Amino acid sequence: MKAEAIHTPSPLRQRLARLYFGEDAAAIRFQFALMVIDLAIIGFFLAGPYLRDRPSYLIIDYLIAFWIAAELFAQWTISSSTRRMFAKPIVWVDLFVLCTLTFPQWLFNFGFLRVARIWAVAQRPVFKLMLRRLGLREQVDVVTAFINLFVFLFLVTGFVYTFFFYREDAGTGFIDAFYFTVATVTTTGFGDITLPGTFGKLTSIVTIIIGISLFVRLAQAIVRPYKVSFPCPECGLQRHDADAVHCKACGHILNIPDEGL
Repeated sequence: MKAEAIHTPSPLRQRLARLYFGEDAAAIRFQFALMVIDLAIIGFFLAGPYLRDRPSYLIIDYLIAFWIAAELFAQWTISSSTRRMFAKPIVWVDLFVLCTLTFPQWLFNFGFLRVARIWAVAQRPVFKLMLRRLGLREQVDVVTAFINLFVFLFLVTGFVYTFFFYREDAGTGFIDAFYFTVATVTTTGFGDITLPGTFGKLTSIVTIIIGISLFVRLAQAIVRPYKVSFPCPECGLQRHDADAVHCKACGHILNIPDEGL
């Protein structure tokens, strides 16, 4: 009896788990509120170059740090294993973001990593639920590919701005960095804005290679037929046509659940 009491989840842990992962009305409202807060935080990050000289900037900065720390604590509380929690990439993103917010004077060079929180929005269960309710269930892959490209564009923009345009006027420097990133990723190559030195050339090379890959993935997600994620119990093939009866790889009979539409 004593051992069972030790492993029984606390009421707080049960409630948090239900709010974070449930699909009842209260959980949906909670997850939606978290998503709205995430979007507001991302908006602050994107506006950072224009706000960094204002007195209120550091106040908002530390408030966001407190919020992210509270979220990490909540996730640790409901996690079944600390090791499993730290195996999630988004947790490490939040930790890096938290460090840049807590020590902005020393880690300002890594501030561009804050944009990666855009990716966190797409990881919330409510995100896919909202897409289904909006009738975009078949476009989940397209939306995910677009978000990955969007995150990459702004990560590179932040990196280029931090290391090459930071000393310029905040507005002009950020726009120049974004303009360079888009021109480089699309291989337009106007040549009116270039990054100096060997480091600049290496940055351009990496941006082109990864950017083209993400563009190709987005194009594939747009044109390929809609498939569902359902692992075949026989061979493990992960994706199948929505109306598939047999696995294309091994012929095993599938029982793919649907919504009766």
